[in-house]
Amino acid sequence: MEGVKAEAREGAAVAQDLLALGYGGVPGTASRGASCPDFRALCVRLAAELATLGALEQQREAGAEVLSAGDGPYAEEDFLRQLGRLLRELHCPDRALCGGDGAAALREPGAGLRLLRFLCSELQATRLLRLRSLLDPSPRPPLGEGVVEGAGMVQELGLTLQALGLPRPAPGTPASQLLQELHAKISELQPSLPPGSLQPLLSYSLDAPRWEALESLSQSLRDQYRCRRYLLLKRLDLTTSAFHWSDRAEAQGEAMRAVLIPIREVLTPESDISIAHVLAARADLSRLIPATSMAVRRGTCCAINKVLMGNVPDRGGRPNELEPPMPTWRSRREDGGPQCWGRKKKKKKK
Repeated sequence: MEGVKAEAREGAAVAQDLLALGYGGVPGTASRGASCPDFRALCVRLAAELATLGALEQQREAGAEVLSAGDGPYAEEDFLRQLGRLLRELHCPDRALCGGDGAAALREPGAGLRLLRFLCSELQATRLLRLRSLLDPSPRPPLGEGVVEGAGMVQELGLTLQALGLPRPAPGTPASQLLQELHAKISELQPSLPPGSLQPLLSYSLDAPRWEALESLSQSLRDQYRCRRYLLLKRLDLTTSAFHWSDRAEAQGEAMRAVLIPIREVLTPESDISIAHVLAARADLSRLIPATSMAVRRGTCCAINKVLMGNVPDRGGRPNELEPPMPTWRSRREDGGPQCWGRKKKKKKK
């Protein structure tokens, strides 16, 4: 019952999106997926507008048809083959629809509505970007121009090109061409790696509920690490402030602050780890290596490891080694002398 209600809500949302885009409502046979000609025709219209607005540069340059509904006996197979290329080009997050068995995935309950929802969202975003470019005719700076050197994305891209041995791109190079060159270079170098390399740590396909669970888990970990980092930074501030209490620090206070402040300002409680790092993590990240192993010690061994500490004074701090003192009993005194309570023994007569 809950599944039927959820599918009905999804169908109403998709119908509202299609009406907002100027298309008709969701066909009644959308649950049949690619086997329905009306469903294929609607997907063809959405994909054609995406290509017209420039969201599918590769397909437009090749001059090939994005999607074709067809009427022959192999119309469904041709549609699914073209649909797979389209979804991969649009970077669809639904792995079930992008997989090899697209026909089986589209026959699942609600899969056709998910496909229409994704195409509608892509078309809405493409229309907004096109409208913004029309309202703001100023040319955008190409890659590498108008951006502060060392900024996050530019710096990461420069390090990637340097690691792959590729030259710096010329000004005005399209991002799609640059990504194609990176993909070709990585595909060329991948066979030279040892077997099993670059295996993803997260090997499960992520559907919508798993994406939501992963985002919730990521947010919970970010909140927890923010609290821990804030505590560590507070301890750091208190420790460094203690160095300024001595008399010798009065003369070197400004020099100490000049060295410490630039380092301290970079440290923030916020963590920069996101879901993208989880998706990019490889299987070898889960390999636990002891810190005392020979392989690790080759990179961490230094001359200071051979320095032995001399005798240091015993500062105590071990209450388990001390016995608690036994209390002594003293009788109550009135005039300064000891008092004896109880009866006095009578002396025996001789």
